[in-house]
Amino acid sequence: MHVIIILAALAVAWFTRYTWYQPQGSWISRWRRSLFLFLFPPLLIFMTILAVLCMGPQGQMGNWQTGWFSYVLALSLLVFFAIMCIKLAWQGWQSVKSARSCPQLDVADKKIRLLSCEALFAGQIGFWQPELVLSHGLLQTLSPEHLKTVLAHEQGHYHYHDTFWFFWLGWIRSCTAWLPNTESLWQELLALRELRADAYAALRVDPLLLAESLLLVVSNSHVSSQVFCAALDSGGSDRLEQRIEALLSPPEPTPHLNLKFWQGFALAFLPLVTVLFHS
Repeated sequence: MHVIIILAALAVAWFTRYTWYQPQGSWISRWRRSLFLFLFPPLLIFMTILAVLCMGPQGQMGNWQTGWFSYVLALSLLVFFAIMCIKLAWQGWQSVKSARSCPQLDVADKKIRLLSCEALFAGQIGFWQPELVLSHGLLQTLSPEHLKTVLAHEQGHYHYHDTFWFFWLGWIRSCTAWLPNTESLWQELLALRELRADAYAALRVDPLLLAESLLLVVSNSHVSSQVFCAALDSGGSDRLEQRIEALLSPPEPTPHLNLKFWQGFALAFLPLVTVLFHS
């Protein structure tokens, strides 16, 4: 019976991800839809695993006997998720150590880590309290006005704790890479993350200057990790085009994930109800 529950959860998770398509309209609706379809399937799978582990390898559900196979399968999946988390956390810690090995300077009243390279790079590297890293080439190339827009964009990433939250989203991406549209949803969330940071910066600096900075930096920078690094780099011409258009259009309000949005995730906890029918 437990195997049937696990297979049902996997089927629902697969179908939910399969229904995703490239959304249109405001990026508020895009953000909510993409985030739900990205988070709901793994949450459903995790709750199913937790329910099976709570019921244990012995007992029965109605007329159905339970056994060790489903218990070992659930435990194996949980161990796999844990290993992926530890692996990603170790890679993140190495990125933080690398950033902290760079000399620290004061630039425009902000403490930054100076990366010794000629490429144009600016990014937040870390977890909850990331390090702001700027390259030597960026400081030498950009004017003070353009540099101010770059710092405003990076402050947006810091304000929303993008490196912290995208660490966990990156973990989910690694664990559910076998589900359909995982990479497409990931790229959509990355694009929306940059749009949100741009919107934050556009309220504090000239949007046209920020657009110019984007064109300068994106064409000359390379981000090694999109999980631990929230950077000005766009990651593709399509995403850059979206960002430029958004900066030249009237600003949209920043989305707030209200209680109504989170209510949809309650369905992912339904597998826990099966524990009541186990004896």
